[in-house]
Amino acid sequence: MLKLFEIIGVVGICLSGIYLGAWNSGSEQRANFHSETPEHRQFRTKIALYSGLIGLLSLGIAGLIWYF
Repeated sequence: MLKLFEIIGVVGICLSGIYLGAWNSGSEQRANFHSETPEHRQFRTKIALYSGLIGLLSLGIAGLIWYF
């Protein structure tokens, strides 16, 4: 059970970073910003927020399982 929450947490954090563009260089982020619509940017931010929250929640649950 612990491994499941750890995997979900890591995958959620990685997906959040990918959708936010956290793993890009500055020039790549600049190019992405100018080539997308505001609706697409809102969609990416919403997906990143949800996956990041799921990832943090799962890692928190894994920490509690490990502690107890």
